[in-house]
Amino acid sequence: MAFFKQIFKRVVQIVLPLLLGGMILWWVYKDFEFSRVGYVMTDVMDWKWMMLSLLFGVLGHVIRGVRWKLTLAPIGEYPKTSHCIYAIFFSYAANLVVPRIGEVSRCGVLRKYDGTSFSKALGTVVSERLVDTLCVLIITGFTLLAQRDVLLNFFAQTGTRVPDLKSLLLSVDFYIILICIVAIVILLYFLVRRLSIFGKVKSVLKNIWEGILSLKKVQHLSLFIAYTIGIWLCYFLEFYVAVFCFPFTGNIGVMAALLLFVVGSIAVIVPTPNGAGPWHFAIITMMVLLGVSREDAGIFALIVHGIQTFLLILLGIYAMVALSFVKSNLKNNTL
Repeated sequence: MAFFKQIFKRVVQIVLPLLLGGMILWWVYKDFEFSRVGYVMTDVMDWKWMMLSLLFGVLGHVIRGVRWKLTLAPIGEYPKTSHCIYAIFFSYAANLVVPRIGEVSRCGVLRKYDGTSFSKALGTVVSERLVDTLCVLIITGFTLLAQRDVLLNFFAQTGTRVPDLKSLLLSVDFYIILICIVAIVILLYFLVRRLSIFGKVKSVLKNIWEGILSLKKVQHLSLFIAYTIGIWLCYFLEFYVAVFCFPFTGNIGVMAALLLFVVGSIAVIVPTPNGAGPWHFAIITMMVLLGVSREDAGIFALIVHGIQTFLLILLGIYAMVALSFVKSNLKNNTL
């Protein structure tokens, strides 16, 4: 019985996210002309802007690693800065295999290479996610006020207007959004259940809570705020700079790009590998409302997301290689 439970758990964690992302991608690109993608990448796309975009992406992850070390200090944990950064790189790559497993895996990295308390580190990750959620809410609120008409049009186009029940039930886009919401609920269920398992041990639960409260004891609060702003600024610039890679998106303004960024940030909450599927759906739909053709929007989403995902894979490989050298040095020092 336990064997079948393990199989079911693996199916839910790995297969279902892949199926969900694949299903949405199929719907979004079912009538798409893929032959143009190669032409755009070789003859149209400006790779200098893409390299700059990826640089901002890497910088955002590096700052996140440095900020994490800052939150660990108040609870008496002092891992190396480089190890924190490697753990962040590894966590994003791990999320491509099992969505949201990265938050746990990066705590495991510090436990293995620095002896950091796993449960305390997990608590700081929870506090980080709360801060990130607050940042997304603030950015979303600001964007809602600045781009209210466009967002209302987005809801109308995707069949999510509450008053029009008939169009709601007949809209395929609405059912995609509904499936994504259900997937998020399932993800939250398993996350809460996982934390409840940790909570069965009183001392572990206490450590997690201590990690969550670490923000109250951060000695350099202004530095923490600066790092947080830097992280989200880098993430936005990673997206915004990418629009200049293509002539058909180069005229998108800062506010329109911020709107796209917010919609994309919300979409990646859905537990698929790097938000594949929901992110494409949200970005393409919003770009069409901003005047970009559906084909061009599809090309943008496919290329940008594909390259950014490839970057996460490379960073994960780099982290594993770097950590392997760390492990080798630790063994040599113990001899």
